Amino acid sequence: MTSIRRRTLTLIIGLMLSGLLVISLLNLHDSNHEIAEVYDAQLAQNARLLQGVMRMPVATREHNELYQAFNKALGEAMPRVDGHPYESKIAFQVWNPQGDVLVQTASAPSFERAPTSAGFSDVTDLKQRTWRGFLLEDKENHLRIWVGERDDVRSDLVGRIVRHTLWPNVLGSLILVALVWLAIGWGLKPLADMAATLRARHAGSLEPLKMMPLPTELEPMQSALNRMLAQIEDVLGRERRFIADAAHEMRTPLAVLRVHAQNLLEAGTPEQRRESLNYLISGVDRTTRLVNQLLTMARLEPQANTRKALQTDLQSTVRDSLAQVTAWLLDKGLELEFDVEPGDYRAQVDNAAITIALHNLLTNAANFSPAKGLITVRLACRAKHFELSVEDDGPGIDETERERLFERFYSRGNDQGAGLGLTIVQTIAMRLGGQVRLENRAVGGLKATLEIRRT
Repeated sequence: MTSIRRRTLTLIIGLMLSGLLVISLLNLHDSNHEIAEVYDAQLAQNARLLQGVMRMPVATREHNELYQAFNKALGEAMPRVDGHPYESKIAFQVWNPQGDVLVQTASAPSFERAPTSAGFSDVTDLKQRTWRGFLLEDKENHLRIWVGERDDVRSDLVGRIVRHTLWPNVLGSLILVALVWLAIGWGLKPLADMAATLRARHAGSLEPLKMMPLPTELEPMQSALNRMLAQIEDVLGRERRFIADAAHEMRTPLAVLRVHAQNLLEAGTPEQRRESLNYLISGVDRTTRLVNQLLTMARLEPQANTRKALQTDLQSTVRDSLAQVTAWLLDKGLELEFDVEPGDYRAQVDNAAITIALHNLLTNAANFSPAKGLITVRLACRAKHFELSVEDDGPGIDETERERLFERFYSRGNDQGAGLGLTIVQTIAMRLGGQVRLENRAVGGLKATLEIRRT
């Protein structure tokens, strides 16, 4: 794609040249019309002046002498220093009723048939030259007076006027184009400076742009670039955290797996091999859960502000999520109960996020519940939020560890846990505009409550 300057200049220059062409054509048309009107008026005026001279009160016998004096004077009408170059191109002729020429200029044309129609007319002489003439009939003196002008005189004059008009326009347009070029360059200089600044930056630099002052049109661009740089930096930060967390947490499980594998190789009896194999399988399961939790965290963070929530029935979402884990809880020897308070549970929420949060809360409850324990899920509707809580019959929590339970990879009293469950729930709660509360039940056990803001 061409540059903005080139596109703008092409448009402006095209419009200027188009406008100049239209104006020039209009000037040419108007010039032709006005010059024709002026010269026609002059022809008519000269004919009437000549008529006035021809009516001079002289004796009849002196008319011939007067005509001869006219002819002599008009015959000597050649361009001189005190004359005009177009002077000899204007012709006069006077005829009597018999068609005899009484007076004429030396430049008067010869016609095959003299003009007979009074007024203006275009005629062609014997030399095939076109004349613009005016014929005046003097009925009182029985004269026909014709004053004419060669058409090429007018064409030459129009050409001179057009040239004198167009050349200044052309030169002025060239100067104007140069000025427009400089003006557009000056106007686009902030954009060029921004482009130069971006080219000069290091490829790995994510520092925000701080170009001040900026034109109003470029401020949104700088804001958008800074926002994009911040997002890139945030994505890279999440990737670095994920890699660091994964490397840190995977190191110990892999080392344990290696120990179990070595024990399996060194086992001397079938019982020892079976025991080492069970440890190995348990370690693989724990590592798998850790990887799944890490992947869940990695998926949640970048979608924190981009995933669109849909209008849904929160009660149906929770019920469907419980149906997915009921068989697993029953297999662990636990009971599941779902209690819903009456209310309207339509909400603008992300179903997948609700399911992930609920599954993590149920996993924590299952890990700490005693055999044949009861896990109760409650859904309540409040004035400004919904409450989704999971209650268990476990030992509860130490109040001094309440805040640490939300730290990454902190796992209290559960060797099979990855320490990411509550962290994931807290991340989802922040996305939903709520919070997570942990509190010990009066009858024993832990109650974990997820608040979901009503929208």
